[in-house]
Amino acid sequence: MQNKLPFSRYFIIGVMLFALFFGAGNLIFPAGLGQMAGTNIWLAIGGFLITGIGLPFLGILAMGVSGSKNLQELAGRVHPVYGIIFTSLLYLTIGPFFAAPRTGAVAYDIGIAPFVGGGFGQVGLIVFTCVFFIVTLWFSLNPAKIVDNVGKILSPGIIILIFVLLVMVIVKPVGSIGVPQASYANGAFMKGLMEGYNTMDALASLVFGIIVINAIRSMGVSSTRGILLASAKSGIVAVVFLGIIYVGIAYLGATSTEAFGLFDTGGPVLGMAASYYFGTLGTVMLSIIIILACLTTSIGLMTACGEYFHTLFPKVSYKMWVAFFSLVSFIVANFGLSNIIHFSIPVLMLLYPLAVALMLLTFLSKLFNHSRFVYVAAITVTFMISLIDGLKTFCQLLEIEYFGWLKLIVTFYEKSLPLYHDGLGWLLPVLIAIVISGSIVRVKNFSATRFKNKTEGAH
Repeated sequence: MQNKLPFSRYFIIGVMLFALFFGAGNLIFPAGLGQMAGTNIWLAIGGFLITGIGLPFLGILAMGVSGSKNLQELAGRVHPVYGIIFTSLLYLTIGPFFAAPRTGAVAYDIGIAPFVGGGFGQVGLIVFTCVFFIVTLWFSLNPAKIVDNVGKILSPGIIILIFVLLVMVIVKPVGSIGVPQASYANGAFMKGLMEGYNTMDALASLVFGIIVINAIRSMGVSSTRGILLASAKSGIVAVVFLGIIYVGIAYLGATSTEAFGLFDTGGPVLGMAASYYFGTLGTVMLSIIIILACLTTSIGLMTACGEYFHTLFPKVSYKMWVAFFSLVSFIVANFGLSNIIHFSIPVLMLLYPLAVALMLLTFLSKLFNHSRFVYVAAITVTFMISLIDGLKTFCQLLEIEYFGWLKLIVTFYEKSLPLYHDGLGWLLPVLIAIVISGSIVRVKNFSATRFKNKTEGAH
């Protein structure tokens, strides 16, 4: 047994973690943010880094601090049934319903579509995503080799290729930084903060954290403190790589508007920049970057989903679950990237606050003696707000009127909750719920202890 690993081990696990996080949204969203933020890029990217790498890092640490063997056990501190429901929804969201299909759709849109004629777009998507998810399935059927397959083979290729492009961006910018657009003209920091949610990495961190912890345990580290320190050091490696790439891609976006114009997403920005610097070779290079980045994320998601649902329904084999999820992802991917992104937003509005609240509770758990009462109080308050946000966003997506009762609650929240218009209306109520319920638990425990001591003293 050992509690300390050489740096090379931390580095390998950190690179594996980076590769699992670094996928579709990690390329598109920073580039789009840079284009829209313009001269306010540094405020915007500051907010983006907090939610884009800060929350995922906290998610990894939360799993290490909790000592839980999986997310269901951690979420089960609220209630065992809640643990199953929340964990299942999270896995399905970052797995076959949204995030995994998005990896295939983005890989095609940016990596393959430029080489396919317009008349063959849908056929090309079907063929490519079929191959993409077959490869995902093949890697996912060997989960014990995930560190070697992802950390040692695919990740270095991603890092080298993306850094070559970013070095050129710094040495020879495409143009000058443009002016801020729309909501980035004012409140760029908060806009960047919310944009970081779109990567889904904070949700994924609660899943990937288990992969990291299992990898650390397989290397001989068994104590809670040793696992936490190893998770932190490996996580730092991952977030440093992610942070550098986010800043570089955002800077690319900010300097590209003069030459390329504005785009709805960041995908065309990357494609045109690669072509600008390296011609046809640049386009091919970008295609390799996109496909590798999306593939590594897809492998991680499929592996995690297959393992979880196999433990939940052990009569169905891991291989059957992975095959089923790969098939579902293939089907959903062919609805197109735009539809996948749009219909994921209401679900994210529901799940993200619940995930962050669970992280906060995990770090503070010792202060209230891990009382279920506090977990239930905080999660209940979070759910009351995030559910309404999810329903509101769903109505906006379908362009339908709010239900009568929903409009009343939304109006009340808008008037009463600080930061509600910024998407953070749940934060202060949750903190208040933790403080009040935690204080009640501590006072109750203190009174019980005093009564017990007095009773023992009387005897």
